[in-house]
Amino acid sequence: MRPVDLAREHGLSTQAVRNYEDAGILPPAERSAHGYRRYGPRHAAALRTFLALVPAHGHATATAVMGALNAGEPGEALRLIDGSHEQLAADRRTLDEVAAAVGHLVEADPVAAAETSIGPLARRLGVRAATLRAWERAGLVAPARDRRTGYRVYAPADVRDVLLAHQLRRGGYGLEQIARVLGRVREAGGAEPLRAALEGWRERVTARGRAMLAAAAAVDGYLRRHAPGAPDDALPATPRA
Repeated sequence: MRPVDLAREHGLSTQAVRNYEDAGILPPAERSAHGYRRYGPRHAAALRTFLALVPAHGHATATAVMGALNAGEPGEALRLIDGSHEQLAADRRTLDEVAAAVGHLVEADPVAAAETSIGPLARRLGVRAATLRAWERAGLVAPARDRRTGYRVYAPADVRDVLLAHQLRRGGYGLEQIARVLGRVREAGGAEPLRAALEGWRERVTARGRAMLAAAAAVDGYLRRHAPGAPDDALPATPRA
């Protein structure tokens, strides 16, 4: 195949195919007597494997995985893939934490609350001012300081975060968990928007998990048939159901 033949199958440009070869995603091409690139089944399989890896692991990791496979280093390729699976598992745990935490956020978002200082806010919650200072050190909230007095000034969004943190502490959540939840609340613009965003977040995590399954099958096929040092009979056949 010429570069254009390999590119056309996947809707790519011929330059993209050349770039993939330069990056190690494709094995080195054979050259004709006139110096033109010539690709074969192994190159087509490498390209298909890479394109399956990208939605599962991202472009950078997919590139590194293919580079390792083509260099005859399957162990390094699998190490990189393991890292992505670990990250997906961590994302899923965070999602579950946030989803469970949102169930404890029963009060309306106090976005319209007036700014206040640490004393009145502590009394409102029934906690000590030292507790609010500890939450600040843990990164749950970052109130501004009055330029003249140096006292903490809690803006409406800070009040919201403190009240949400208080609810989550009452629900048994640790400070690290609360920090992650509040980070998501800030990104979403409040607890109610976060509730609406959780379903989309869960769909994205599920889609990535399914993409990883498809990528695993593609990598397995490439290892069995095309990767250096792994001929057809190098690995045991996958048993049929």
